[in-house]
Amino acid sequence: MSGVEVVEHSLRWAEDFEEVAAVLREALTDVRSAVVEHVGSTSVPGLAAKPVLDVDVIVDPTDVDGAVVALGSVGYVHRGDLGVSGREAFHAPGPPRRNVYVCTAGSANVRNHLAVRDVLRSRPDLREAYAAVKLALAADPDIDIDTYIAGKSAVLQQVLAASGRFSDEELLAIRRLNGA
Repeated sequence: MSGVEVVEHSLRWAEDFEEVAAVLREALTDVRSAVVEHVGSTSVPGLAAKPVLDVDVIVDPTDVDGAVVALGSVGYVHRGDLGVSGREAFHAPGPPRRNVYVCTAGSANVRNHLAVRDVLRSRPDLREAYAAVKLALAADPDIDIDTYIAGKSAVLQQVLAASGRFSDEELLAIRRLNGA
């Protein structure tokens, strides 16, 4: 088994997201700006992915602290920004496996996640190219997560460029963040 597990798409991922999102939305009732979004590869029908949901809780800058407290109230453990400005990471309680982040609305991180999701949902050619890269990288038994992330960078740059939502400078910054 490789160091990074990538599997064929599962219809269960959308169901798991809805269950997780319902709990989050209930916890965030008093955080008026909060929007819960399914992002990452598990949010794209037909795309092979690591079997881990990615969930962004998008809030106005003034609501970040309230969202952090709200998630804590339902068992999420705050882990800080983990070096990514505008994003607060959480350890999620119990299954399904997931990464949950409170993100500042309009930040490059949020725009990146939404652009990738939206383009891959609408462009089968890019979705297939991305899946092929991910599966090839994961087939290497010696792959580590950093090498895996860097190996996806070129195709992700194509996806982001296709979105038309980023300047050349922003694309370069994203490429650097992904280790490429």
